[in-house]
Amino acid sequence: MTTKKTPIVAIVGRTNVGKSSLYNLVIGKREAIVAKEAGTTRDSLMSKAMWHNQEFWLVDTAGVKDPEDDFEFTIQEQIYQASESADLILLMVDAEVPINDDDRKLSEMALKSNKPIILVINKIDKVKQDEIDHFKRVGIKEYNLISVSQKQGVNDLLNKIIAKIPKISFKREDQDKISISLIGRPNVGKSTLFNAILKKQQAIVSERAGTTRDVNRNKIKYHSKNIEVMDTAGIRRSGKIQQGVERFSVIRSLSAIEESDVCLLLMDCNELNVALDQKLAGMIKESGKGLILVITKWDAVKEKDPFLRDKIAQELKSTFDFVPWAPLILTSSITGQNVTKIFDLVIEIYENRQQKIATSKLNNWLMETVNAHPPAGLKNRFPKLNYIIQEKDNDIPAFKIFGSNTKFLHWSYKRYLERNLRQAYGFEGSPVQLWFIEKHVPHKHGVSPTKSKK
Repeated sequence: MTTKKTPIVAIVGRTNVGKSSLYNLVIGKREAIVAKEAGTTRDSLMSKAMWHNQEFWLVDTAGVKDPEDDFEFTIQEQIYQASESADLILLMVDAEVPINDDDRKLSEMALKSNKPIILVINKIDKVKQDEIDHFKRVGIKEYNLISVSQKQGVNDLLNKIIAKIPKISFKREDQDKISISLIGRPNVGKSTLFNAILKKQQAIVSERAGTTRDVNRNKIKYHSKNIEVMDTAGIRRSGKIQQGVERFSVIRSLSAIEESDVCLLLMDCNELNVALDQKLAGMIKESGKGLILVITKWDAVKEKDPFLRDKIAQELKSTFDFVPWAPLILTSSITGQNVTKIFDLVIEIYENRQQKIATSKLNNWLMETVNAHPPAGLKNRFPKLNYIIQEKDNDIPAFKIFGSNTKFLHWSYKRYLERNLRQAYGFEGSPVQLWFIEKHVPHKHGVSPTKSKK
């Protein structure tokens, strides 16, 4: 089986060197906060970027603080997390500020990581060439001169990035292993559930939020299936990032998502409908991974209204309406309630994702679905859907639908097709990708939109 793993590119550097501005420019939207005050970015932000058909995650880390603010600790954590989980490190410096001990320390630690590194020298429009030559002395051979404000040199940087990161697809060494990760905010019960699953105190459990610093992993066997369980460090909400380890745990969590077949998004039953939970679910969906919504600490609910579960399910259905296919389960690691059922769901979702449907059956389904409800036109252009095939080498259920005028398909009709496809073939717990391709465009015919061009 070929498993998709999207490379991770981490931007690191001192505060106020332009990391957030570069991040915004690359992903094409102002997601990070940009301000003149140093240290504005309080947590790590991430989004998928695309350049020349190569996809990668771009992570904007919080700036390294000054020495009197526990600099030594935060600098080590930033580089350590980036070197451990990222596929490429962008070390960013400000051309207007002469190289200093902070830059040298960052460079030294980045080089020790043995990960590919690009030194990104920003704001070159404000200095002369001879004023930036000294940055070459930090020891990083690969460097790129840019001006984010003038959009200068960014295309060259992106070309270097995609030349250095791995392709998105790789062969899993253990063909029979199912990988699952426990994702969620701090103190929602990830480590406790991890221990309950393994039936031993493998992880550190503490009432203090943010105890888990690394990705703990262990393997178990359930119904003859080999399952690897990963427990990730919690992710703080914006403005809640604390000094040190929690600040950069997002890179590890993102890396764990990319390694997983199925992600368990844990949410405390006493604190539901949190915006960050939706963001995490969106990350998991965008990564194309299976998803289970896990409500933890159900034993803490003292007065259990017989209709409480239905009420919670209805609320979460509205909150997570962008992942209506994700099953919901109520658990208690203390009493063991539904802990075993998690594995039944994981195996079911994993097998759903392996399902391969004959092309003849798919085309019969497409004909019946379109005949029952033909797509509406736009500007006197009427979409026509001719045939459908499933991508055989994709770990995500992905389908290419060929036709004409497909760009005029309304989003609601695409949702109608996905809903009917799920009704016919299942795929519970997994995102489904539908690609609409103009059949008369020869260079796209038969080429997966999810694969990089060679």
